[in-house]
Amino acid sequence: MASDEECYDYESDYYDEDDGNGGGEDDDDAMEADDEDAVEEEDTPAPDRPVDCWAITKESLSTAQQEDLSMVMNLLNIKQHHARALLIHHRWKTDSIYDHFDRKGRDRMLREAGVVLQVNNSCRASPSRTVNCMVCFDEFSMGVVSTMECGHCFCNNCWTEYFKTCVDSGKKQIRCMGVKCPAICEEAVVHRLLGRRYPDAARRFARFLLESYLEDNDFVKWCPSVPHCGRAIRVGASEPRYCEVECPCGLCFCFACASAAHSPCPCTMWDQWEVKCHGESETINWILANTKNCPKCYKPIVKEDGCNLVRCKCGQCLCWLCGGATGSEHTWTTIANHSCNRFVAEEKKKVDDAKRHLHRYTHYYDRFKIHGDSYKTEREKLGPAVEERARWLETLQDHALLRDGGWLKEAHGDLLRSRQVLSRSYVFAYFMFGEDYQGKVRRTERGEVAMAQVLFEDYQEQLESQVERLSKVLATEFLPDPVEEDKILGGKQDALNLAKIVRTHCGEIYKCIQDELLPLLLDNVDIANYRPRGPDKAKEFQQ
Repeated sequence: MASDEECYDYESDYYDEDDGNGGGEDDDDAMEADDEDAVEEEDTPAPDRPVDCWAITKESLSTAQQEDLSMVMNLLNIKQHHARALLIHHRWKTDSIYDHFDRKGRDRMLREAGVVLQVNNSCRASPSRTVNCMVCFDEFSMGVVSTMECGHCFCNNCWTEYFKTCVDSGKKQIRCMGVKCPAICEEAVVHRLLGRRYPDAARRFARFLLESYLEDNDFVKWCPSVPHCGRAIRVGASEPRYCEVECPCGLCFCFACASAAHSPCPCTMWDQWEVKCHGESETINWILANTKNCPKCYKPIVKEDGCNLVRCKCGQCLCWLCGGATGSEHTWTTIANHSCNRFVAEEKKKVDDAKRHLHRYTHYYDRFKIHGDSYKTEREKLGPAVEERARWLETLQDHALLRDGGWLKEAHGDLLRSRQVLSRSYVFAYFMFGEDYQGKVRRTERGEVAMAQVLFEDYQEQLESQVERLSKVLATEFLPDPVEEDKILGGKQDALNLAKIVRTHCGEIYKCIQDELLPLLLDNVDIANYRPRGPDKAKEFQQ
């Protein structure tokens, strides 16, 4: 039987090649401003500590996994394959293992995870005797049988075929063939037997064990980049469930739902918004509000002008007021033998509701898209211009006060992040203050929503105003010859002050959502904390 420390081939073609570059952490220190009208530094929300996050690649995966394995091995004084089985059972949550260890004790915790330590067995004690395999019922010498730690002994041929079947079905943990035996088979035995007859299956099994650290780990998520960058992001066990991280490839995403970063909008609302924007719900609303269905062929009809008698392409005439089938004889105001003065109240309410819902959706979607488009323009067009001006400022050797372009880049970063907050805040407002969400508000606190809405929309309006001012300041160019020193210094002061103000307003929106609005919902909903410098960048995990 191979030793527990035996090395295995973890080679896999499953991963893409790592093609990204790492990024360092941004400096979170706020730039000071002297203008007396600026927001005081202590009014700006203090940023939370950086999220502990690491980027794991194919090359560093084994090292990252070994860290957790070693910790559990040392804690419980068990072998590596026991530690791996225990961690897979607890989805690699070391804090869960600590908790079970304190409450249940070592032996019970291991038993529940299917980890059986070495037991005395006659098969192990008498190597000269023959053994009857209880699967194929043939007699074998001890040299061609294998015994698991639980004591069950079968011939190597039966074990090998059983292991091959389990690997083909994608199992990471293979349980003993013994009747109702919960024990996990030793990894060394599985590798040894599969490697002799099915080397490809042995490599797949090794890959399954390695990938378990990614697939079954609640603290590790694949980067959702397309095409995939080949990295997975790991956050610390102490980190909140709702946080946003930035992969070294540059993609920012929500760790809770693996969607693109969307705070201050909760995951559930963002998911509904994605479905709504890319689905057919609003198209259906428009059709309902602006068309009538032909009573014969049921195709939707739009009327742009003319009298209330409409003729469908199929030849059927209908009344535009009620949608009912009619004859063709009519005047401008009446249709022969037809009357619809008793308009069905339910139908009228249905159309009115569709129009109201469509108008409300358009209101929020337009503002969501306007700020989203502004973000894209300010990133792709204003961004390069800001970079160029910053580089020019750094070349001014004769102007000590101006020889710093960092403020331009930081103010531009604040502008982009504020645009994103504004855009996503309209998604949150659409759901939070809509009729569909009223049933999700605690009955005793429904009156609080209206007051909190006023506060939220006030913060939103203030942020909107200051963001436009900051955008205008950053878009203002200064002439390099002659150097407009006063204009540049004035622009710097305005930009720093406005950047500080928009950070404050963004923090107020987050605080209003987290403290005033989300607690009113029946469901336990949360959002990622506000990060003035954007999501924390994951550091490359070193081997």
